[in-house]
Amino acid sequence: MAGFRVRAAQPGDCEGIMRLIKELAEYEKLSDQVKIGAEDLCRDGFKESSPFFRCLVAETVEGDQGDAGSMLVGYALSYYTYSTWKGRSLYLEDIYVMPEHRGKGIGSKLLAAVAETCLSLGCSHLQFSVLDWNQPAISFYLSRGACDLSQKEGWHLFRIFPDDLRRMTSNVTRPTSDPADS
Repeated sequence: MAGFRVRAAQPGDCEGIMRLIKELAEYEKLSDQVKIGAEDLCRDGFKESSPFFRCLVAETVEGDQGDAGSMLVGYALSYYTYSTWKGRSLYLEDIYVMPEHRGKGIGSKLLAAVAETCLSLGCSHLQFSVLDWNQPAISFYLSRGACDLSQKEGWHLFRIFPDDLRRMTSNVTRPTSDPADS
């Protein structure tokens, strides 16, 4: 019977992590939004002097075969953020377990490992987003003590895309009463 283990990702895992990222994007019906490849993951997570992210992987372990019989079946990718009210924090970008490996405690183990990392780094909190239709994920997080800030505090998540960023930076004349200056 196959077991599993959770460990820190290594550069050689990037192809497998990329496969899982594409599976997650397909599940979320957002496949067209995946614009990176394994090379980008390797550069950004392992070759930069200050990596842009941390990643844990879950892999199967076949008896005494060691790594020869292992396969990546899940991952959790996080990165530092900073709260001007609470200090350092960790953002969980993704946690994903292949459907055929769910219900075995792998997601719980990945989340617990991220929580352990968060605490060991002295972070004030772990934050993440979940699509509003993904009730299994919402239930999973709520059952582990997560607080839905969109309901509790009314926060909305915003994003500015590259075309709008370029428009912003090309507009060098700022209004005289910019609310950000207050």
